[in-house]
Amino acid sequence: MKLRIKILFFFMLLIFISGLTNAQQIKATASLDSANILIGDQVKLFLEIDHPKNVKVEFPQLPDTIQSLIEVLERSKVDTFEMDSEELMKQIQSYTITSFDSGSYRIPPYWFTFEMDGLVDSVPSNGVTLNVYSMTVDTTKGPTDIKMPYGAPLSLKEVIPYILGVILIGAIIFLVLYSIKRKKKNKPIFTRPQKPKEPAHVVALRELDRIKNEKLWQKDKTKQYYSEVTDTLREYIEDRFEISAMEQTTDEILTSFRNRKGLLGEKSFNNLSQILSLADLVKFAKYKPLPDDDNMTLVNSYFFINDTKKEEPKKEAEENKEDEENVEEVDIK
Repeated sequence: MKLRIKILFFFMLLIFISGLTNAQQIKATASLDSANILIGDQVKLFLEIDHPKNVKVEFPQLPDTIQSLIEVLERSKVDTFEMDSEELMKQIQSYTITSFDSGSYRIPPYWFTFEMDGLVDSVPSNGVTLNVYSMTVDTTKGPTDIKMPYGAPLSLKEVIPYILGVILIGAIIFLVLYSIKRKKKNKPIFTRPQKPKEPAHVVALRELDRIKNEKLWQKDKTKQYYSEVTDTLREYIEDRFEISAMEQTTDEILTSFRNRKGLLGEKSFNNLSQILSLADLVKFAKYKPLPDDDNMTLVNSYFFINDTKKEEPKKEAEENKEDEENVEEVDIK
């Protein structure tokens, strides 16, 4: 029996010590952001409490007037913050106060009510003192003239309409001058941006594909076939090598390449010479080529363009990969 009483007493003692420890962790504080103000100035009064997270706290209700001379103008919401310790938290409420009478005023402690382990208790804050001072008047100088009110500085909101107006007027003036300048040159005011020029080999390969699909040599249009092939090559040479191939004869074109060494390799030069020479025989000497000649002319044209085209960036090279593969797939039978 005595043992049970001792055990019961021990557990009650532990509960009491635990509650006492939690109660010691609850601390209420009152503070002012400034203890000295002039008449009519506003100051913040802060009521804060530190407590364990499992404790429910009720803040005191301040009246509209403290000590009949301090007025409460505004109340904030209660802000909650977690402290460095994971078990504690801080709650703060601020009040905007003022006074219109000079003097030293004592703001009394305020009681916070809290509930802990099913028990309701309260804890007071500390008291603070607010000193209110009146404006000092220098009576030695006598009366002075009333000063005119100072002009308030312009705000950004007031200046923005003027800035936008100046920008708009400047844009209108620029547009008028630009329009006059374009009209003097007989050019339209607005033009669409030009599409980027296609590489010479892309245009040429597409044209050879068209000629291959039309199969003119099988329709007894051999002369037209060779004319279109050589015209395609001449346009490619003009765009790729800046040689006036459309206005030159075969000998002149070949001479231009001989004079500008390094433009063509020996194989490419021989291919071009063979194509142009055979085409001249067909067009001007009424030579009738063999079917193999027709086939080799188109194949050599593909080879010539692919061997002499400019190197492209990777993306363009991948897009035109199919054009390169057409060389291996030429079939004009």
